[in-house]
Amino acid sequence: MLDEKLNELVQNLQKLPSVGKKSAIRLAYFLSKDHALSLKLAHSIEEMVRFVKPCIRCGNLSQNELCELCSSEDRDKSLLCLVESAKDIVLIEQSSSFKGLYFVLDDLSDERIAKLRSMVELNSTKELIFALTHTSLNDATYFFVEEKLKDLTLRFSKIAQGIPSGVSLENVDMISLYKAISFRTSLD
Repeated sequence: MLDEKLNELVQNLQKLPSVGKKSAIRLAYFLSKDHALSLKLAHSIEEMVRFVKPCIRCGNLSQNELCELCSSEDRDKSLLCLVESAKDIVLIEQSSSFKGLYFVLDDLSDERIAKLRSMVELNSTKELIFALTHTSLNDATYFFVEEKLKDLTLRFSKIAQGIPSGVSLENVDMISLYKAISFRTSLD
């Protein structure tokens, strides 16, 4: 039987992705023995919650209103890569395969599509690259977004099929991710 506070920690740790009950118990006991690390971890989480928020333009996570990618003069503004979450941006950046801008398409609301349109127009985007997990639902997303932006002069493409269907970008090795971005295919 676990102590009430330890049990509460275990239950909260289990809510994290990829953390089952055994791992949660192991982590909780580890943290109970290393007070300095536990306090540092708690502080880091508190700081992240207080100061990190989505970029007002692209949805990437940042301490500033505009993330470092949106505010960079070195990015190729003619290329815009649509991803499912901010963590996908980190993964693509680690692959060094893309030098354009990003947009987190975490939902298909009218507001989110309007933000996408605004970003395309602001940057005079020439190509919109879909870097979404390969699923039939996301295939429908391609067509939906294309339809919403059909009045703009855009080339639509998606990352190459080097990434297996249903596999999230976080589970793909860097070589496959690099090839998927570099050898993307047109949706024409």
